[in-house]
Amino acid sequence: MQIGPDAPAGFRIGLLGGSFDPPHEGHLHITRWALRRFRFNRIWWLVSPGNPLKTRGPADMDRRLDACRALIDMSRVEATDIEAHLGTRYTAETLAALKRLHPGVRFSWLMGADNLMEFHLWEDWRWIMETFPVGVLARPGAAAKAALCPAARRYRRFRLNRVEAGRLSHARAPAWALLTGAMSAASSTAIRARGDWP
Repeated sequence: MQIGPDAPAGFRIGLLGGSFDPPHEGHLHITRWALRRFRFNRIWWLVSPGNPLKTRGPADMDRRLDACRALIDMSRVEATDIEAHLGTRYTAETLAALKRLHPGVRFSWLMGADNLMEFHLWEDWRWIMETFPVGVLARPGAAAKAALCPAARRYRRFRLNRVEAGRLSHARAPAWALLTGAMSAASSTAIRARGDWP
C-alpha cells in the first residue's frame, strides 16, 4: 500500500508538519517561500493527528485535511494524512518511516522559527538534524530568538548562509538554513480565538 503522494526517485521534497488547525494564508506564504528559495520539486503538508507538546487536541483530522486541500493553490504542494496512516506520534518516527518507504527521495524538514526554539524538546531531534536538511522559516517575533536557541547553537557550524540556502534541498545533513524576510502575521491561534474556526 502506498503511503502519501507519488514520490519519484531523485525528487527533492520539503515536509511541512503541523496541526493546520486551521490552515491559513501564512502556511501558503511560507510554502511558496520554501519552494522558491530551497528549490524543492514538491512540498507535502503533513497534517498531524496531534502534537505531543500540546495538551489540547486539534479539530477533526478530516476537517483540517479538507480545509488544507481547499486552501492550497499550487500544483507542487499536497496536503497529506501520512502520520495518521503510519500511526506515528513523533516527527522522528514519521521521517524514519518516509525514509524507509521512499529511499530514493531527498526529504528535507521544514518548520517555523517558533518551532526551532522548542526543537531541542522534540523526541530524537538531534537524529532529525543529522539525517535531514532542515529549512527554518521566519515567524513574526521569532527569527532573532531562533538564531540563538539551543538547536541553532549546537548546529551553528552547519548553518547555510543566505546565499547558500538555495542548495538546502541538495545538501547533506547536518545542514540547515533560516530564511528571513517578509512574513505573514496570520496565526491559527488567533483565528481560533476570534471564533472563525468553531
